[in-house]
Amino acid sequence: MTEKSLIEEKFRDIEYNLKTINEEIAEAAIKSGRKPEDIDFMAVTKTVDEMYINHAIDCGITLIGENKVQEMLRKKPNLKLDGVKKNLIGHLQSNKASQIVGEVDMIESVDSLKIAKEIGKQSVKKGITTDILLEVNIGREESKTGFMPEEVEENLYQIAEIEGIRVCGLMTIPPICENNTKLCNFFENIYNMYVDIDSKIIDNVYMKILSMGMSGDYTQAILCGSNHVRIGSKIFGPRIY
Repeated sequence: MTEKSLIEEKFRDIEYNLKTINEEIAEAAIKSGRKPEDIDFMAVTKTVDEMYINHAIDCGITLIGENKVQEMLRKKPNLKLDGVKKNLIGHLQSNKASQIVGEVDMIESVDSLKIAKEIGKQSVKKGITTDILLEVNIGREESKTGFMPEEVEENLYQIAEIEGIRVCGLMTIPPICENNTKLCNFFENIYNMYVDIDSKIIDNVYMKILSMGMSGDYTQAILCGSNHVRIGSKIFGPRIY
């Protein structure tokens, strides 16, 4: 096959995948008592070429997520971003905060008080307010970053007082589970935390977003209360490193 025909085939695959995902999101949303438009559908663009990201945007994607600061900054000038929100979803190092603050609409992966303070500091310098999510290590995994469940509330009160940031919800990645029952237990635990925090009415904390669910488990996440799913390989195919 020629390069042109390979690109066209990839475009068709992306179109088909987006149609399928949108149908599955809609079905799960309705089953959970909500409307399809209540669910944010993020296209995760890690390692994906700008040409294919732009095609997904042409097909209706209005929210993209990148894992790495440098990759986001490198791709950004080549993307059709009118009306498209851009979120950072990967671990952020303190020394990269100055580069990404103001370049994205939200940082979903705030996993420590230290990084929250640095985001706030850089936001104040630039005269903006940065929306953030707190990342919760719901499975208490050593290999993952995030606040332990029992640490969330204490840190939340401190982070909410930092000038230059606005807490908009929670994000999590559960452990790999061999069955849906275990997976849903993790999802339900963080959903309960999300609802509990929302009920407390804390200044500068707006529990609008519960970001959980990826390519392999987004329907289960929606059924368990997620309103923000992050889907990459199911749109674009396996990542090429």
